[in-house]
Amino acid sequence: MNKWLVAALAAVMLPLSAMANNFQQGKHYEVIASQKSASPEVKKYFSFYCGGCYAFEPLAQSLARSLPEGTEFKPVHVDFIRAAAPEIQNALARAYISAKNLGKGDEMANAIFNQIHRNRVPFRSEADVRSLALINDIEAEAFDRAMRSFAVRGAVGQMAKEQEELSNSRVLTGVPMLVVNGKYKILNDGLNPRNMQKELQELVEFLLAKD
Repeated sequence: MNKWLVAALAAVMLPLSAMANNFQQGKHYEVIASQKSASPEVKKYFSFYCGGCYAFEPLAQSLARSLPEGTEFKPVHVDFIRAAAPEIQNALARAYISAKNLGKGDEMANAIFNQIHRNRVPFRSEADVRSLALINDIEAEAFDRAMRSFAVRGAVGQMAKEQEELSNSRVLTGVPMLVVNGKYKILNDGLNPRNMQKELQELVEFLLAKD
């Protein structure tokens, strides 16, 4: 019975092992740092004004829900796509972080993406951003407090700092971009578009366990 069980487990694990062995540095991912982050994480660099990011968002949200326990998913909004004034992009980043801290991050992200790319309604002021949050059942007082908070402003400032550092080092050359454990940049072009969600999840799990 024990021999049968070992054989059965080996048969189940073989496809996953084979897939992991097929992931290649330079094709599916590249190393961008010598040390990995202190705790497991996946960072998504994106812009609300990026059409590719809009299309990628359902995959990103599905990936975030499927990550191993203890792994943090960290979206990082960038502002180098000059489709809106810097103050509007800053307000959108703060609104998203505020909503995420209030447990409504996915809802707010979807609403912003849809307004820009589906409805094609521009944001003209921070008041427009606030109205969208309230329409999506985010409590007004809690949202306003979060938008003004030092923590949210600091998080958005950290996003800008990371964007500058990764752009200067030519790691961040476009979005969407995923980085695993601060060390491995996923190369989107290496993924099979016909099986992208499953392959992306397997690649992320492979990189989280690497080293």
